[in-house]
Amino acid sequence: QVQLVESGGGLVQPGGSLRLSCAASGFTFSLSGMSWYRQVPGKERELVAFIASVGGITNYADSVKGRFTISRDNAKNTVYLQMNSLKPEDTAVYYCNSVRNRGYWGQGTQVTVSS
Repeated sequence: QVQLVESGGGLVQPGGSLRLSCAASGFTFSLSGMSWYRQVPGKERELVAFIASVGGITNYADSVKGRFTISRDNAKNTVYLQMNSLKPEDTAVYYCNSVRNRGYWGQGTQVTVSS
């Protein structure tokens, strides 16, 4: 059974940093591209970043380019999202997702950027 467990969220001041983690199980992690999404109440879930299964290929939403970095550790079945220079508009619940298992979502981790 696919499981995705996000962690690392919290309250941070504008300009601060957070590192999110997503521990995956129930599928062959190394063969799947992975994504981070975020959602605020009343809005659709937004794709934030993507990392391919091989080759280190990454893509980012324009709103986070240059501030966020996605990475993965296939030995630990974990994908990360390093978030720097955080802004209040980054406040959301963040979710990871497997490209090969799009229907599965974790509980998400809340990120709040506020002074």
